[in-house]
Amino acid sequence: MNVTSDHVVLRRCLDVIADDILPLTEQGVAGGNKIFGAALIRKSDLSLVLAETNNETENPLWHGEMHTLKRFYELPSDQRPATSELIFLSTHEPCSLCLSAITWAGFDNFYYFFSHEDSRDSFAIPHDLKILKAVFDVNPGEYQQSNEFWTSYNLKAMLASLDDEAEKQSLMEQAEAIAQRYAALSEDYQADKAGNDIPLN
Repeated sequence: MNVTSDHVVLRRCLDVIADDILPLTEQGVAGGNKIFGAALIRKSDLSLVLAETNNETENPLWHGEMHTLKRFYELPSDQRPATSELIFLSTHEPCSLCLSAITWAGFDNFYYFFSHEDSRDSFAIPHDLKILKAVFDVNPGEYQQSNEFWTSYNLKAMLASLDDEAEKQSLMEQAEAIAQRYAALSEDYQADKAGNDIPLN
């Protein structure tokens, strides 16, 4: 990948979640949508191409990642980088729908902050793991996280493996602040979700 060291990529991903995805997700949750979001970042200079959030109240297929891809392909072709030049950042480990879309779009990577287990246990949204098991007979964590199409990167695992203690502590504080914001958004979503018509809410 054409980027700098892991801790620089990690910090940039956390910054994009906090500064670009979360404000959109706050608006989305206020409209009845789930808490998932995504962004596309250039590998070359880590500049942001696009950030988006879940929009399932418009279309149940518009998961955070799917809605990001929709917006990406609505960009004029001369403003749309090749997917091979981009980092795909997802706030939550992509579900089977989004894993397939990321693959079909030609991305060779994705990074995520919260795991499938976090979605189920911390956010009361178990559908990712249920569908993987019921449809594909895949147990938690058993899909091929590095394969001929892409490699996935768990931002929390990257953070835990950092050697620089000062940098690690700074990033841990940022990650905890992000987690707290999502916890509050999750409470809002769960309190109001009965009023939406998302099939798997």
